[in-house]
Amino acid sequence: MSKTEHEAHKAIEAIWHIESARVTAAAARLTHDLGLAEECAQDALVAALERWPREGVPDKPGAWLTTAAKHRALDHLRHQAQAAPKHAELAVEIDMQHAIKSADFADMVDAALDDAIGDDLLGLLFTACHPVLSPDARAALTLKTVAGLSTDEIARAYLKPEPTIAQRIVRAKRTLAEAGVAYEVPRGDALAARLASVLEVVYLIFNEGYAATAGDDWMRPDLCADAQRLGRILADLMPGEAEVHGLLALMEIQASRLGARVDAKGEPILLPDQDRTRWDRLLIRRGLAALDRAQALPGPPGPYTLQAAIAACHARAATADATDWARIATLYDALAQVVVSPVVALNRAVANGMAHGPAAGLEQVDALLAEPALTHYHLLPSVRGDLLVRLDRIEEARAEFERAAALARNARERALLLARAAACRK
Repeated sequence: MSKTEHEAHKAIEAIWHIESARVTAAAARLTHDLGLAEECAQDALVAALERWPREGVPDKPGAWLTTAAKHRALDHLRHQAQAAPKHAELAVEIDMQHAIKSADFADMVDAALDDAIGDDLLGLLFTACHPVLSPDARAALTLKTVAGLSTDEIARAYLKPEPTIAQRIVRAKRTLAEAGVAYEVPRGDALAARLASVLEVVYLIFNEGYAATAGDDWMRPDLCADAQRLGRILADLMPGEAEVHGLLALMEIQASRLGARVDAKGEPILLPDQDRTRWDRLLIRRGLAALDRAQALPGPPGPYTLQAAIAACHARAATADATDWARIATLYDALAQVVVSPVVALNRAVANGMAHGPAAGLEQVDALLAEPALTHYHLLPSVRGDLLVRLDRIEEARAEFERAAALARNARERALLLARAAACRK
């Protein structure tokens, strides 16, 4: 491969990372089949790899790729229509598209720029995040089709073998096809339920990056960045949805702390001990602006907007001691009314312990000890240990930190909990 060809291939790789979701989305609008749409998009990429090193990168590379993928999709639909002429509606659609296909390719590229790319991307997101799929499958498929990650990148992010992730994605596509999931953005009452699934997936991806559930690293910032990018896409495409802005605000503010959450050796630094001068002020400003947009829209605040408001209390505090814990406790009271969750109840206990004293917090935590969903949740004994330390019940606290360490799956977090247990012996 010559130097010129190598440079062209690098340029194509960069362009593809940016444009792959839009190209796949445009093809999916025609095929109504995510697997087939990805094949058409890959065919467009192959065509670019063959032609661009020789002819040069076009002025509108994204539109060129979109047009090539649509050509491939139309070819497939035409063959399908010929094989099954009884599909009259499909044949009519193909005839209509044939007139477009006969046009000059440059004109097709210009037309591609005018397509409803926003609707296409939303359709792709709502398809990849369909509730018929498991949360893990939704996350993997979304990272693949919308965020543009390779199967290998997703596998490394989730510490899974690449074949496992590949099979998960293949099964997800098959499940969507077998369930006859419509490639569309739901309307009316159906939108709220489906949007909740989309937001859940994006936040699931972010949380896995912010506090990795397993492995040697406490955080995986690349996953946080991918989730933030998805959130920004959603906010641009759905500006009237308060919870979209609420989730984006929450992720931006939380991500602002990433640089301060570990020391030079990668060891965790808890929130009260973080150097707040290392928090990313640009992300905080973005997050607060998104929170303002969410709160300005009509209707009561939803769970993501409430959590973003809680994160904003931390972001606005110059020091840990300046944190408005009374406000945070009030916000958690409101969140507990919207989301019935033992994890929310545990966080509410933490807030009340800070606002009203450790005894008040411990009382609420102890009420959760019999909660089945928290039986193996390491943060329950960890929180209890914190409160016991503040009550000077040191030996009990040590036992709680040791129990939390035994439950923790992340190596860094386990080491931190064991260190806190050891400190109780001194």
